[in-house]
Amino acid sequence: MTNTKRIILTILAIIGFALSIELCVVYINANFNPYALSSFCSVNELIDCDGAAKTVHSQCFGIPLCFWGIFLYFLFLFFTYVDKISNIKFLGFLKVFKHPESYLTALGLIAFLLSMVLAGISLFEINKICVLCFCTYFINLFVALAAKPDDESFVDVIKTSFIDFIDALKVKRYAVSFFILLLAAVGFLTYASVTNVFTPQVKQYKQLKSGDFLNVTGNVLGDPDAGLVVDVYTDYHCQFCFVMNTMLYRAAAELDNLKIVHHHLPLDNTCNKNMPGQMHEGSCLMAKYAIAAGKQGKFWDINTALFDKESEIKTEADILAVAKKLNLDLNKLQNDAYSKEVEQELLKDINEANELGINGTPAMRINMETKIGIVNYEDLKEKLIKAGAKERK
Repeated sequence: MTNTKRIILTILAIIGFALSIELCVVYINANFNPYALSSFCSVNELIDCDGAAKTVHSQCFGIPLCFWGIFLYFLFLFFTYVDKISNIKFLGFLKVFKHPESYLTALGLIAFLLSMVLAGISLFEINKICVLCFCTYFINLFVALAAKPDDESFVDVIKTSFIDFIDALKVKRYAVSFFILLLAAVGFLTYASVTNVFTPQVKQYKQLKSGDFLNVTGNVLGDPDAGLVVDVYTDYHCQFCFVMNTMLYRAAAELDNLKIVHHHLPLDNTCNKNMPGQMHEGSCLMAKYAIAAGKQGKFWDINTALFDKESEIKTEADILAVAKKLNLDLNKLQNDAYSKEVEQELLKDINEANELGINGTPAMRINMETKIGIVNYEDLKEKLIKAGAKERK
């Protein structure tokens, strides 16, 4: 490998490594820190690194994609210098890697092709672009192009890499080492996939999808005869309300003697005349449709769906698209949403919140004590247990 090529590959790998670390910071803040400010690369509804990091597509086999990126760029650096590293006395076994340029090209090409799949998911499924991710996609391509031997095609490169791999496995000590590493990797990935310890958004998704075992009636979640009643006030364009909704689902799944009653408090002066100005335009309409869906027995279904898709909902047609996926009767839903009865239900929630001095979301009222804002789940669970909820056996 020429010095020029080595320098180019080193620079590309370091840039990719740095971007992956920054992506991990974004991922951790988005999924583990409810108090974190928006990252610099969350510009609008489309260019939204935070939003992309919160989706189930930001991981693979229970491992965040940013961690896979760190591992990939480590491999790029390793193969860039493996010929020099193998000259160290006790690392002579690394001479088994006979064609590092071919390996780099093959890895870069495979990574780029996988990146294009992720780009398609980003553009056409979650409708959010992570600009840092897209930068790494092209770095993968540049690595493949920069490392490619002049006298080999991409097909030749992949063939060379495969033949070298098979030849290495013919040597017993390399074969044993490979299978030990493979078993360790499979074990770790299985653990990560089952526990979702690194991917809370996947865990939340599974919990919400398996919500059939929860006791759900109207706007009540949990035991309707429970001794502990928690009143929660939310706005569908409030991102922290989405977090609160997920935590309350989890609490209802893990605790007995708990009744959660949902109330609407849109921070939208279209229906909330207590608002001094406009904050969350469209929240009133979403609330009306949620109440209307409750008349078809699907309040909690649409409640979760609206929170999940809130950043994508701009018009009434978007709300109806969500409702259609829930198999709601759209004609009845629309008629109910504009009925006087639904309007009065919504105004009742808003007026009750105003009388209690609640002017922000999310808000919870537990045993006559009002809390506005978000708390972490363990603190919430502890508070609920102290108030009278019980661990489910």
